[in-house]
Amino acid sequence: MDFVIIGGDAAGMSAASRAKRIDPAMQVTVLEKTEDVSYSACGMPYNMADAGREMDELIVRQAHVFREKQDINLLTGHCATAIDTAAQKVDGEKPDGTPFSFSYDKLLIATGASATRPDIPGIDEPGVFTLKTLEDGRQIKRYIAEHQVKHTVIIGMGYIGLEMAEALRKRDIAVEMIKPRPRLLPWMDETMADEIRQELEANDVAVHDGRSMTRIKRKNNKLAVINDDETLETDMIFVAVGVTPNTDIAGKAGIALGSHKEITVDRTLETSIPGIYAAGDCADAYNMITGQKIWKPLALRANRAGRAVGDNVCGNHVELPGITGTAVFKVFRFEVARTGLTAAEAETTGFSPVTATIKSRSRAHAHPGSSSLWVHLVGDKVSGRLLGAQMTGIEGAAHRINAVAVALCAGMTVADFAQSDMAYAPPFSPVWDPMLTAANQLLKNFHPEM
Repeated sequence: MDFVIIGGDAAGMSAASRAKRIDPAMQVTVLEKTEDVSYSACGMPYNMADAGREMDELIVRQAHVFREKQDINLLTGHCATAIDTAAQKVDGEKPDGTPFSFSYDKLLIATGASATRPDIPGIDEPGVFTLKTLEDGRQIKRYIAEHQVKHTVIIGMGYIGLEMAEALRKRDIAVEMIKPRPRLLPWMDETMADEIRQELEANDVAVHDGRSMTRIKRKNNKLAVINDDETLETDMIFVAVGVTPNTDIAGKAGIALGSHKEITVDRTLETSIPGIYAAGDCADAYNMITGQKIWKPLALRANRAGRAVGDNVCGNHVELPGITGTAVFKVFRFEVARTGLTAAEAETTGFSPVTATIKSRSRAHAHPGSSSLWVHLVGDKVSGRLLGAQMTGIEGAAHRINAVAVALCAGMTVADFAQSDMAYAPPFSPVWDPMLTAANQLLKNFHPEM
């Protein structure tokens, strides 16, 4: 069997490795348009904080290892440009520009996503960067060193933007953040989001939310972010406004796409065309709470989906139930975590959401080092089902969120979750873990008259 994979990062290389492990005789070809495969993209902002670290430290496995130890035909610098589904072949260009063509029996599209750039004049000026690939990271570190960057404007206030704000401040680079929509982290409980804003401001990060941008231009050998009322001059601009799935090649081949132009797959990761699979940031998933399709790029999902494709192309039938959207990131001292639905998302998908937000402690009240921990839970008043959670604090949020993620996967009610037998010791938690306190409060909010 000829198994061809377009894309050589998390999903692509997981599929290739799994298929080769199950069937060593299978011919597995991976077409990767860059020179980098199998690296920890999520580690790039943290690497950026240390001028002395090489970005290549984030490579998990070098390309030659896949070739020599696993007998995978990994072709870097090979850009796939078209899929002929009738002839079952992939066409593209080699590094020298000459064409190539590979026939396939099974095909995986693992083309990932690209960083989105706002459609404003000047967005392609030198010194305006996004961070999605390892080469993006190399270029940013090189630019900071060569131009002695002392000030950066970050457009966007999502996970990557906030992580980059911390990384740049650790290098003593002044940071201003700007976005057109009001509120920092609008999906988050407002009280908790205010804690994150205060943490940013305490670390001298200027937060300009609710401010539009009309253009970027060069001014006095500096870059300038301009709107009608204000000009922010800077040495470098970092754009972090989200990602867009790389699915042009799939769409042109007639493969069904979703509302965000992501590739639609079933639970086996097969697309609308039999024998063609999709996995990673270019593909959708099922929401385990609503049962509806969702596009939410996540590292674990990419690796798990790639592995499942490797099983399925080898005849081992594997179905993935879906995701709950669990995510965690760090903002200076604070851990920020979420899973499941927000109240607004719950209402949109037909639930009757009720929420509870509590402030507790990360450890027993008298134990040294105890700090505040906020927990926000969402439940459905009609069914009593637990729907989602948000947490933030200096410690204790990042790993606690996993308990709620498991509860969501199991379809637990709030009442069931409130009876969970959670570990207690003073260095780690109060007797009543903050999640239990929040669950009990949510139960009271279901019936406030009682």
